[in-house]
Amino acid sequence: MSEYWQRLEDLDTFSISWRELKIPLHAGLFLITFFTTTLAGVDWIGKDPLNLLNFAYGLTYSVSLLAILGSHEFGHFFYSLKHKVRATLPYFIPFPFIPGMLNFGTLGAIIRTKTPVPSRKAVFDIGVSGPIVGFIVSVAVLIVGFTLLPSREYILQIHPNYNFTTNSSGVLDGLPLAFGNTILFKILEIIFTNPHTQFVPPMTEIYNYPLLCTGWFGLFVTAMNLLPIGQLDGGHMIYAMFGRAHRKVARIFFYIILAIGILGLLPLVGVNIDFGWTGWLFWSAILFFVVKLDHPPVMDSTPLDKKRMIIGWLTILIFIVSFSPTPFTIS
Repeated sequence: MSEYWQRLEDLDTFSISWRELKIPLHAGLFLITFFTTTLAGVDWIGKDPLNLLNFAYGLTYSVSLLAILGSHEFGHFFYSLKHKVRATLPYFIPFPFIPGMLNFGTLGAIIRTKTPVPSRKAVFDIGVSGPIVGFIVSVAVLIVGFTLLPSREYILQIHPNYNFTTNSSGVLDGLPLAFGNTILFKILEIIFTNPHTQFVPPMTEIYNYPLLCTGWFGLFVTAMNLLPIGQLDGGHMIYAMFGRAHRKVARIFFYIILAIGILGLLPLVGVNIDFGWTGWLFWSAILFFVVKLDHPPVMDSTPLDKKRMIIGWLTILIFIVSFSPTPFTIS
């Protein structure tokens, strides 16, 4: 770690100064996001977020969520330093608490690179470092969440009429809500819980459990970023691994995401299907018009070494086990 900070202090060996980092701006955005995510955490467990005496109830949620988002973005930042690419500190994006609206208190976090990335090796390292670190932290949060599951009395404090036989009462502001399961989430649940001796919340209740909620959200963010399209993290990775072939991969996945989004519209016209999510339509528009489908070329197109290719395939596996085609269901 000291190597990275030495590079910040020595402008002859690194291309960024402390003044360029704009620390007050980033710290301010972080503090605002900490406040909005804490309010969201209070709301998720059924407390009144407008009563600041309840603020402490949201800290488990906000601290774990910001740890996941921060680790992801600092993974990018430190590997940008390693490859001498100018990059900003993470911009945390707050989202205001609006009563009755489903939100996580943040729209995530981003960093910006200010100089071209010189090689496919650098593109790969900067691209995959964020998802891998964020994924590791998300898994750690989920393991702790499953290991420290509270007793049944916890859910009864939130939903006094909860029916343990039918697992019914997954309601947020009057709307039945369910998070979409993923391969990894289910595996961790099986490993670290025992449904015969404890209450394991169904996906309609995950949002009431701060660590499970933020760990799940971490997997969701990881999967979204690893879509192999344009300049998403997954787009960086696939371009670095396969060169020009990334163009075909990007289009295939774009149309898959678009199709899943269209399937999410079917319940609105009376077709009962539990697959798809309309939010993918919005994400498809962002990918097409803002992110773009193709990855820009780099100066040094030397293919990746075997070690990086192995890491790349393992990161593709991370995407597979973290992705849910139906991340949210509100009926």
